[in-house]
Amino acid sequence: MATRNSSSRRSTGRSGTGTRTASRSGARARTPDAIALLRADHKLVSELFEQFEKTRSANRKRGIVEQICQELTVHAQIEEEIFYPAFKEALRDKELVPEARVEHETLKSLIAQVQGAEPDGEEYDAKVKVMGEYVKHHVKEEQGEMFKKAKASRLDLQALGEQLMQRKQELMGELGGEETGELATEDMGQSDDR
Repeated sequence: MATRNSSSRRSTGRSGTGTRTASRSGARARTPDAIALLRADHKLVSELFEQFEKTRSANRKRGIVEQICQELTVHAQIEEEIFYPAFKEALRDKELVPEARVEHETLKSLIAQVQGAEPDGEEYDAKVKVMGEYVKHHVKEEQGEMFKKAKASRLDLQALGEQLMQRKQELMGELGGEETGELATEDMGQSDDR
């Protein structure tokens, strides 16, 4: 972790816990804050589910589902490792994070059922469709409740965004993903209340 320099940063909270820290450095501004990064992930996966619905090619379906599974796996892991613990600590949450973790477990089960499977008809398509609907429900709750509370808290969303981005890049590299830090930056500006 970088050392503090009072001329470049002003801290309003505890170090290392994700509390809000103002930065005057341009380097931090290039990385999306945590909410913008997570919203961009949500948008990407939503678009992938839409592509799946439109395609009839078994090969294309297989490729789309593999990408969906990879994106969801990495997204869930960075939330569980970084975002949820910081949120839970900062907001003393005893409801939203446990519920989100249970939803992640259900998604992991659905991922296991379709990942690597052949797109062989109605049941496969139904599982992917149910997974998409479940993700949509989960995203609605996160964006409608958790993200709003996070923005109103003392969480340092910029620092969390940096941690999430770094971990995401590590995981994508381990999984052989093409993510190299050039995430759809047009979708990951500072978060808003969409």
